[in-house]
Amino acid sequence: MRHRRKTVKLGRSQAHRDALLANQVVSLIEHSRIKTTLAKAKAVRPFAEKLLTLGKRGDLHARRLAISYLGQKEAVKKLFEEVAPRAAARNGGYTRIVKLGPRQSDSAPMAYIEWVDLPAPAEDAVVVEDAKPAKKSAAKKAAAPADEAAAEAPKPAKKPAARKKADKAEGEE
Repeated sequence: MRHRRKTVKLGRSQAHRDALLANQVVSLIEHSRIKTTLAKAKAVRPFAEKLLTLGKRGDLHARRLAISYLGQKEAVKKLFEEVAPRAAARNGGYTRIVKLGPRQSDSAPMAYIEWVDLPAPAEDAVVVEDAKPAKKSAAKKAAAPADEAAAEAPKPAKKPAARKKADKAEGEE
């Protein structure tokens, strides 16, 4: 039975999953909103909220714990000095998940995860997205602009194979 087993594995090993969640939380602290898959957003939420609780504590031990989880001192500094004071009056529920439609490439359900107390980023602001698996066609699309001049030139129509045979037969007679 799976009673009280909360960890979502996300198809990764323990170390890979820990690194992924830490990087997602660092991006959330830096940008206040990230676009990711719904499963990752749901896995990031408890981790981010626990770190924000450490930020609200504000003591040296909490800061050292946060650095050990995240591994980036600049992100921890921003968490303790900017993000945590805004959430000081709130007793939990620091993040919100906004569901989006499916991703076009693989139909994975997408979502925004953002801080509740921080102002939403402006529409022209950069939104951090997950790296999608690169496809072979992406390299072809990158090479396509160089071949635009050749692509715009009209190409002569090819004759069907049956017509080529008929033309050969006429030429032999």
